[in-house]
Amino acid sequence: MNKTLALIYALVGTALLTTVSYFIAAGRPWMAVLTGIIALFFIGSGFIVKARQRRRREGRQQEER
Repeated sequence: MNKTLALIYALVGTALLTTVSYFIAAGRPWMAVLTGIIALFFIGSGFIVKARQRRRREGRQQEER
């Protein structure tokens, strides 16, 4: 994963988790749960993107050999 994409995932993931804490403090548990689920899916998608890019890069390296 290139650095720009990693930075975007890190910033958006942090913003989502910050939003969860805000909703907890504001007394809105359903919004906190919903935002928490969205955050988990977003962070998980970052791991999926990273793994796919790594596999693609490793496949290219094996083709060159």
